[in-house]
Amino acid sequence: MQPVIKMNNIIKRYYIGQPNELQILNGIDLEVHNNEFMSIVGESGSGKSTLMNIIGALDRPTEGTYLLDGENIGGLNDTSLSKIRNMKIGFVFQSFFLIPRTTALKNVELPMMYAGISQKRRKERAMELLELVGMSDRALHKPNELSGGQCQRVAIARALSNNPSIILADEPTGALDSKTGHLVMDIFHKLHSEQKKTIILITHSPELAKETERIITISDGSILSETKGGAE
Repeated sequence: MQPVIKMNNIIKRYYIGQPNELQILNGIDLEVHNNEFMSIVGESGSGKSTLMNIIGALDRPTEGTYLLDGENIGGLNDTSLSKIRNMKIGFVFQSFFLIPRTTALKNVELPMMYAGISQKRRKERAMELLELVGMSDRALHKPNELSGGQCQRVAIARALSNNPSIILADEPTGALDSKTGHLVMDIFHKLHSEQKKTIILITHSPELAKETERIITISDGSILSETKGGAE
């Protein structure tokens, strides 16, 4: 079966051709299969965030090929990349990135607005998703009226709004206490088992990574190891 993500010899450099040229990724080979729950683990400065940005089509590799659903991402223009980010990949970040003056409901609706979905359908779907993450009773609350864990659940609902096949979660429990972090991880497990989402978790925590099916450890811009996680 063809992998949903296939990376070959991904190299990323900054300040190309300058005396302070910096190579962050040193030839990464990576395959991710449909409905896989996997993690990329590394210390700060290991290159995992740079790799995440390339996986998420937020940045392009300097060298190498990246195929997403068989399509070469490196050859696409900014408009095409933006469309892929909006439709194929749902992003969940440590800092939530919710719009402060807007309700949870409107935050979840936003990606659907960019996708041209009707107002009636947007509202229906946003409420369905808030229900899924246990936040329907907080739909009309703004982020400053919610706890960190509640904000993260709204952010997960927003990531699901256009029904992407891939969820990219960058340190999604990093700003939360351990109990709330477990609740958020439970949502990811549910999305993986019930909705068959492909989930890529970026983390510095080996304990969190053990909850996934496969663990890729990255160090100094190279893959150090690949091990089996504890998830079934």
